Amino acid sequence: MRNRKMTGRFWAARAAFVLPFTLASLAAAQKYTITDLGKLGAYYNAWADGINSFGQATGESLTSDNSSSHAFLYSNGTMQDLGTLGGHESVGFSINNLGQVAGSSYISGDQYYHPFLYSNGTIQDLGTFGGPFGRGYGVNDAGQVAGWADIGDNGARAFLYTNGTMRNLGSLGGQESWGFGINAKGQVIGGAETSTGVEHAFLYSNDSMQDVGTLGGALSVAWGINGTGQVTGGADPITGPEHAFIYSNGIMKDLGSLGGASEGYAINDLGQVTGWSTTVGGDERAIVYANGSMQDLNTLSDAASKGWQLQYGQGINDAGQIVGYGNGPGGGIHAFLLTPTPEPGACGIALIATLGLLRRQRNLKKDLLIA
Repeated sequence: MRNRKMTGRFWAARAAFVLPFTLASLAAAQKYTITDLGKLGAYYNAWADGINSFGQATGESLTSDNSSSHAFLYSNGTMQDLGTLGGHESVGFSINNLGQVAGSSYISGDQYYHPFLYSNGTIQDLGTFGGPFGRGYGVNDAGQVAGWADIGDNGARAFLYTNGTMRNLGSLGGQESWGFGINAKGQVIGGAETSTGVEHAFLYSNDSMQDVGTLGGALSVAWGINGTGQVTGGADPITGPEHAFIYSNGIMKDLGSLGGASEGYAINDLGQVTGWSTTVGGDERAIVYANGSMQDLNTLSDAASKGWQLQYGQGINDAGQIVGYGNGPGGGIHAFLLTPTPEPGACGIALIATLGLLRRQRNLKKDLLIA
């Protein structure tokens, strides 16, 4: 099972009128424009891993000394260095609509890395379950973080961090588990060992970890979840390489590929997925799955004419903006932002972001009342 890069790497009155036209524009969008997110130092490489509803992004970039990489927050055309927990490197994996970032950083001495939550200029060590390592992967607008942390000699466990407390989410009958995403309801997804020792994608909800299953093969892992509880990731079919999937209402749907393997990394509330796929020839391509079809983002954008090869789509918001990374102009790995054209514009993006926030808040209130 392939894993994501693991190195130091709100007018409600007007909404009923505007929203259908905005969504129709997004659904019809077949092309994207590309923006290079830049770098923290003099040289590339840079990787983008997450994006929020307002187009802010996070990831990691080489710093000015060209020997270490730091987590960044990209906003309004500027890439900000988020620093570390005292060590040499850090990476941001997810960003919420308040600009909070979840990620991982080496602590002082560079021997161990811990999960962190960056908020209002401060990077906070979330700790572990007693072991040396851990990573924070997802963060929601309530500031809850999902990730995994060592429990000592017995390996790693997925966690849900809420208000200073790290909860061990258990496993699927095996020893280890790893959390990779979270939504506004506090549902967590990831991968966990079953009683037979193989990794399956899980959905943790209402204090219970559910096995999402596979596409008929042995293995699966979940990387992304949206506000409605749809999950994406990669799973083994009965034969052949792993394929990206969408899991919804108890059913896992095979999204296919560009000829080889594929995997979904993020899913928005419209059910659009971004990730990667290999071609028949083995080339890695960033993809988007929308309207029942998987497509190569290189063919949907002006990337190639500008010297890009888009390899991984890592995050997608409800406006359809996608972040990821690939081979960029002039060499090195570049972080990118793809924006649908015709793009909804600043007002459209803000409206979609606001409506998404309102919907998630309404759903959260319903969940709390039910509970």
